[in-house]
Amino acid sequence: MYLDGFIDYLRTEKRRSSNTQEAYRRDYLNFEEYMKTKSIYDLKDVSNTEIVSYLYKLKDEGKSAATVNRKLASLRALYTYMKKEGIVSRDPTEGIKSPRVGRKEIEYLTIEEVDSLLALPDDSVKGKRDKAILELLYATGIRVNELVATDVEDINLRIGFYTCNGDAGKARIIPIGKPARRAVEDYIFNSRDILLKENEDEKALFVNYYGGRMTRQGLWKLLKAYGDKAGLGDRLTPHTLRNSFAVHMLQNGADLKSLQELMGHEDLTATQIYLSVTRHRIKDVYDRTHPRA
Repeated sequence: MYLDGFIDYLRTEKRRSSNTQEAYRRDYLNFEEYMKTKSIYDLKDVSNTEIVSYLYKLKDEGKSAATVNRKLASLRALYTYMKKEGIVSRDPTEGIKSPRVGRKEIEYLTIEEVDSLLALPDDSVKGKRDKAILELLYATGIRVNELVATDVEDINLRIGFYTCNGDAGKARIIPIGKPARRAVEDYIFNSRDILLKENEDEKALFVNYYGGRMTRQGLWKLLKAYGDKAGLGDRLTPHTLRNSFAVHMLQNGADLKSLQELMGHEDLTATQIYLSVTRHRIKDVYDRTHPRA
């Protein structure tokens, strides 16, 4: 009943990305269906008790604390919108605490593992493209959706900068190191035109065998193949390379605020999780080297 207005609110006022909007849409519809089983057909009639009941249902179904938290965040956003629009006078999510989420270990590669991975692509047309993809992912720490959305015009090889448009149009400028610049340049001038075939109007930087923009699924499949070749298995994902970028930057002296800007984090706390890795490394070095450790 309120879905269209809610999604419009997320898009125009909260400036959420299309992926986030779709996740909220699914959460809305799931919650609406559950409320119907309770004979509640208008979400303005939902009480705090029904919200808690829904969260317990998710937990009983085996949903993780992180998933339950995300669902609760969706409901908070929904009722913030409904209260703002005067649909409800009280937010039924108020006072409900989020489940505690255990912090997962950050999965990242060592510098040696990254070096071995980046040496795998061959000198073929596909190999040049794959080399450019791997180099750019590690050099910039960008997300998978940001990489597949990249156009040729977003890369300035002359001065070594990449314009990443990010979610909701929030652009950031990221420097590109020389190895990544060389790989991308080699791909653009010696491989991309061949892959384009007759599709000369395609703006995407990275294209598939059909000359169209590479998809998220295509990128995951590519990384799966190289992960197997490198003996990394399922450890190699776009997010693993993003984590590796962040951890290696901090280990080599980058400050947290600069890293936040490079990674496109809105909140510094999202960047601070990487500090735990560097603290563990310092403790390991101390334990191995101090005579009275």
